[in-house]
Amino acid sequence: MKTLVAYFSASGTTAKAAKALANAAGSDLYEIKPAIPYTSADLNWMDKHSRSSVEMNDKHSRPALADTAAPVAEHDVIFLGFPIWWYTAPTIVNTFLENYDFTGKTIVLFATSGGSGLGRSAAGLRPSAPGAKIVDGRVLNGRLSEEALMSWIKNLKL
Repeated sequence: MKTLVAYFSASGTTAKAAKALANAAGSDLYEIKPAIPYTSADLNWMDKHSRSSVEMNDKHSRPALADTAAPVAEHDVIFLGFPIWWYTAPTIVNTFLENYDFTGKTIVLFATSGGSGLGRSAAGLRPSAPGAKIVDGRVLNGRLSEEALMSWIKNLKL
């Protein structure tokens, strides 16, 4: 079973979790990058006019990707990571899913969060990856030991 850790990280927090997970799982690593990087002003969730607020208020928003070169086809299981925004995945994660064929693949969600769990993430992402099995994983905050990550991966029923 070949695994890929694909992740979107706006501030670097999810990137750290993704790298630790990829290391523990022996997975390939791919960063989902927006065509236009997010600034700190874009990420100000308290400003209803900030880029992230506008995107998250529009269920049809699909921020453009910097590339579509993720090696999805050659992997069976994709660990898909992102920060939790408004109790769900950022819409750029939908953009990513809609740019590839995930038919027959298992997608395990993981996230970083300032206080909430995965929320409605799986439900919000399923329509963007028809034919894939999307399963809730877990929130990976703080210091992540390789042993804890390996134990979590081993206990996933993939």
